[in-house]
Amino acid sequence: MRALIGSHDLLFVTLDTLRHDVAVSCLEQGRTPALARVLPGGVWQRRHTPASFTYAAHHAFFAGFLPTPVTPGPHERMFAARFGGSESSGPGTFVFDAADLPSGLAAAGYHTVCLGGVGFFNPATPLGRVLPGLFTESHWSPEFGVTTPDCLGAQLDRLDEIIRRVDGPLFTFLNVAALHQPNRHYVPGAAEDDVATHAAALEYVDGHLDRLFTLVTGRGRPCQVIICSDHGTLYGEDGHVGHRVAHETVWTVPYADFILDPR
Repeated sequence: MRALIGSHDLLFVTLDTLRHDVAVSCLEQGRTPALARVLPGGVWQRRHTPASFTYAAHHAFFAGFLPTPVTPGPHERMFAARFGGSESSGPGTFVFDAADLPSGLAAAGYHTVCLGGVGFFNPATPLGRVLPGLFTESHWSPEFGVTTPDCLGAQLDRLDEIIRRVDGPLFTFLNVAALHQPNRHYVPGAAEDDVATHAAALEYVDGHLDRLFTLVTGRGRPCQVIICSDHGTLYGEDGHVGHRVAHETVWTVPYADFILDPR
């Protein structure tokens, strides 16, 4: 990552609440063709998230603690806030002298943009302004949120506007709300959220990814992409519904990173 700073745009996408097992199943069944075209080796990496819900996971992500490979480490991180005793920073790590990645990238000349999705990015409350407040500019509206079926389409409309007016290196963070409950609206007639509606929400997201990748590569610059879930969620497993609980399905997430060439 260190060698790419300044020459590459950066895109960080969190598919909020996406379960690893559902991501893998949809990929194997051919239900996510856009992802199949870009995932290295055509597969998701299996990783463990640093936290079991959105707010805590994103704080860790923005300090440099992305989901960790499940194999024994230490594993060199892509980026890291500088602090003494770090055992996972290496020669390829972008180390920044700031408390968070957006601030570190801004100091390196990047315009940083947050397109929020779930409620922790809703600036109507002081808590909802914490994560967006790390960025040069941030955007949220009810159209981006969990109850809007075309939430990602609305976010990409906004991103299109932003890209048209921004020059120089760009860091785009996109939190996609579609996978989060409620997601029953992605299956006509469904009365409750379940694994099937969760999978249908991923199909909806996949249908918009080609547009996203076209937008971020249309600036004439290569783009380093990170795409992952922040945590999984439960639909009755062991009696649990939701997340913020220490369960394997919550802690295990899909992850990928790759570079897209300019178009």
